Amino acid sequence: MRSDEIRKLFLEYFAKNGHTLVPSSSLVPKGDPTLLFTNAGMVQFKRVFLREETREYVKAATCQRCVRAGGKHNDLENVGRTARHHTFFEMLGNFSFGDYFKEDAIRYAWDFLVNHMKLPADKLWITVFETDNEAAAIWKKESGLPAERIVRMGEKDNFWSMGDTGPCGPCSEILIDQGVEVGCGRLDCRVGCDCDRFLELWNLVFMQYNRDSNGTLLPLPAPSIDTGMGLERLAAVMQGKKTNYESDLFMPLIERIESLTSKKYGVDHDNDVSIRAIADHARAITFLISDGVLPSNEGRGYVLRRIIRRAARHGRFLGIKEPFIYKLNDTVIGAFSQVYPEVLRAKDIVSRATLGEEERFFETLERGLGMLDDEIRGLKARMATVIPGDVAFKLYDTYGFPVDLTADIVRREGFSVDEEGFSRFMEEQKKKARQAWKGVEETETVQELYKSLSGAGLSSRFVGYNMEAVSSKVLCIVKDGESVDTAFLSDNVEIIAEETPFYAESGGQAGDTGVIVGKGFVVKINDTKRPFGDLIVHFGTITEGSISVDDTAELLPDLEKRAATCRNHTATHILHAALRNIVGSHARQSGSLVTPKGFRFDFNHFEPLSDDTIKRIEEVMNGVVLKNIEVKTEVLPYKAAIEKGALAFFGEKYGETVRLVRIDGVSAELCGGTHVKRTGDIGLIKITSEGSVASGVRRIEAVTGIGAFENVSRNESALRQISQILKVPRLEIPDKVTKLLEYQKELEKEIERLKGRSKATSADKFLETARKIDGVNVLAMTVDAGDAKDLRETADALRAKMGSGIVILGCRQDGKALLLAAVTKDLTKRFSAGEIIKRLAPVVGGKGGGREDMAQAGGKDADKINEAIKEAYRTVEEMAANKLV
Repeated sequence: MRSDEIRKLFLEYFAKNGHTLVPSSSLVPKGDPTLLFTNAGMVQFKRVFLREETREYVKAATCQRCVRAGGKHNDLENVGRTARHHTFFEMLGNFSFGDYFKEDAIRYAWDFLVNHMKLPADKLWITVFETDNEAAAIWKKESGLPAERIVRMGEKDNFWSMGDTGPCGPCSEILIDQGVEVGCGRLDCRVGCDCDRFLELWNLVFMQYNRDSNGTLLPLPAPSIDTGMGLERLAAVMQGKKTNYESDLFMPLIERIESLTSKKYGVDHDNDVSIRAIADHARAITFLISDGVLPSNEGRGYVLRRIIRRAARHGRFLGIKEPFIYKLNDTVIGAFSQVYPEVLRAKDIVSRATLGEEERFFETLERGLGMLDDEIRGLKARMATVIPGDVAFKLYDTYGFPVDLTADIVRREGFSVDEEGFSRFMEEQKKKARQAWKGVEETETVQELYKSLSGAGLSSRFVGYNMEAVSSKVLCIVKDGESVDTAFLSDNVEIIAEETPFYAESGGQAGDTGVIVGKGFVVKINDTKRPFGDLIVHFGTITEGSISVDDTAELLPDLEKRAATCRNHTATHILHAALRNIVGSHARQSGSLVTPKGFRFDFNHFEPLSDDTIKRIEEVMNGVVLKNIEVKTEVLPYKAAIEKGALAFFGEKYGETVRLVRIDGVSAELCGGTHVKRTGDIGLIKITSEGSVASGVRRIEAVTGIGAFENVSRNESALRQISQILKVPRLEIPDKVTKLLEYQKELEKEIERLKGRSKATSADKFLETARKIDGVNVLAMTVDAGDAKDLRETADALRAKMGSGIVILGCRQDGKALLLAAVTKDLTKRFSAGEIIKRLAPVVGGKGGGREDMAQAGGKDADKINEAIKEAYRTVEEMAANKLV
């Protein structure tokens, strides 16, 4: 039975039994930034199980695509080495949200496997939680299995929890005995053994309790069912295969790998491990990129990078020394496009992203492997078997080797990696990076001061969303890292007030500037930050009078700059939406900076944007501006914001209450920044540059409002001047410049031809001064040459005219000496150009060398060129006399 049939029969079976068929969700969990990937069928129903969401159905069935690589559920290290571990797999599952419970769940599972899949009942075993008498009794009644085939297991194996608190319950597993020949061979091999004999097929979770913070289990009012069965395992069993990789889900990939590597599967154990790993990883790579994940150095992107590089390294084990994984993408897409049409839609981006990452890795792979080989040889000589942490870190930092990849490589040599040492070096790097970003105001001493102030209950409240100025009390003044009662004229100070309309730098938005004024004082504020907790600190200089704690002050942000910042911040949201719509859903924000002058926006993407794409993005953004849509903000529970379509990103920390910034029909993002009231307030958005800032990360810089107008005006002025200089209308400038460049190339070619004729003519004159030394023509002289290339061309011309002989030239370049020796091929066994130059270079205070037929040297003493030329003849005489080679 083919895997396509199994998938279809499973879904049809549960549809006939009243279940709603729900499509697979993305591998990127929606609205759950705490979870790296969708790793089980229940993930898309998590909020339903928690009673935070209701659906129009109470019974569901799915075939869910899953990834387990990174985080708590990580099978990456075992992939390729075992018969059943995968990074990507499909999970068949049926779910009940307060409808049926144990009896129906058990009945459905047994009926489907025995009566529809026709698995032999005498080969099936059951496990239940050690105290779950109810489940054991139901299994005995439904299956008729003897008591000894219903095995009770402990909490580690048969009790499931969603987390430390929340829904949980006992579970029951269905296993199949694959036979003694598949097992470990031990006499005590039984259910629970780690070998493959007793293979788990289906896990039924009976969610019947809620665990509170004290660990107490309380009965749920509406117990639920969550089941999961790996399609890969069931397909292997149904097709009589002993490993998942021999099923029809993998064999087309394995056959493609065989054709690319000329290695046959099933012949060599080490090759088989690599072939299996590549086959598995090709599936994960294709589906992750299809769901918008791109290679990067953090989060989901870093896991994908590790998978691609691990597959590339296994390819190297099989003799492949160039990108190849991208060629497997088509095989995966061909196998799954009917079930998951999204992989077909993403075909182009999958191939390009995979190839790009492979090319980057292959650039450094050989050098990294060379370093690792040297280290292994050294360790073997010292009878050691652990790769030091600093070496693993250098391989990561310099050559892009994830630490698990290094561990994978050295495992074949019987080596391991000091991962604790590696982690220490990683932490040290992060610490240095954090220190490099700290400003002078944020030294550790000041940070400790703010921490203690916050701990003492000091806080300030931001009121700038609705108020442009406010009168407030001065709570604290910091000068030179210490809290003071009073500060005076010209002092640099940090001021904390009870309330403030100044926005503190966060979320990529720059802090406000402005003034704080009061009776007898003016403080010019040049930045606002939030160094710790709820403390908002104004950094500035006292320009008039003195300021004291408890003074009443007027806090006045620079409203013109604030308005410009608002325009730029709202524009980043519009740009983000445009990128996701035009470039792809993978183009998610990875960083930003918003200032009054403009903004920059970093996003995940693997190649430069074309001019046409940038133009489309600008058109879409300015279309949103022209529609003058209201920019709505509201503070609401995080879960409610996600229900309204807000984007939430893995690794971001969100509180229970969040601020949602929404442009209807365009964008919905969680954001604490300041924004315009309507999109029309932005005026104009103009992209000024697009480029790469890191592997897999692009950056767009843009301006809005007056800044955009000024940018367009400058470009217009430049075009006007170019038009006047070229004496053509502006629209004809590209054609005119193209023709001028073509004409310039023709002139350059003509100049080169004339130079060649001139050198040939000069060569005849120069050769008249050549000397005969031991029957060999030798010409040594100074010439005028523009650069080293010109000097080589002159030497070539002289050597060609001479036919047989030695040419030694010297010239002055940028105040330094340049020497060159050229020997015709027939004389290189007697005279070496490299040896000649090696002897002459010290005369001009330099070093040099080269081939036997041509060599050159540079020196700092240009005044001694003539002396070197005279020495050249003596050098050749000595070499001829001594017959030096």
